[in-house]
Amino acid sequence: MSTTEPFASSRNALTRVTGTTIFVSRWLQAPLYLGLILAQAVYVILFWKELVHLITDFGHLTEEDIMLVVLGLVDVVMIANLLIMVIIGGYETFVSRINMRGHPDEPEWLSSVNPNILKVKLAMSIIGISSIHLLKTFIEARSLEPKVIMWQTLIHLTFVVSAVALALIDRIGHGSSSDNGASH
Repeated sequence: MSTTEPFASSRNALTRVTGTTIFVSRWLQAPLYLGLILAQAVYVILFWKELVHLITDFGHLTEEDIMLVVLGLVDVVMIANLLIMVIIGGYETFVSRINMRGHPDEPEWLSSVNPNILKVKLAMSIIGISSIHLLKTFIEARSLEPKVIMWQTLIHLTFVVSAVALALIDRIGHGSSSDNGASH
């Protein structure tokens, strides 16, 4: 027996323990996703609060006020959709499989979820949410400073450019990965 064998055995055990610890650490994200579910519950309450306000006060609201409340409701729904994508897609991608395959309620996008697709979907959701906020800003434009409108527009355009860049990077990545696959 050589003198290096005990060291090699110790190093292999340390490598195994380190690898296992890193692999198991992904479960530290599970409470984060549960927290996002609680945040979504808050948005459900906010939605119903605003809907009740719309229904009970619609006789006293102007058309513009009604439009702003409805846009707020749409905004809450879009944020809830974003949360669902992050919760389900993130959990499925980074923590563990959900095993919904074949379930009639399985979201269509779940079967093809990967970090790149998730990033593009999230970016598109953020653009939708930003669009709602920008539309609200334009409706209230006469009561806002021009700088506020300018900055919100620039931020929205930044989101759009970022989403286009992510989509292009994803497309280029798929093109190069299929090129690499063909050469092997």
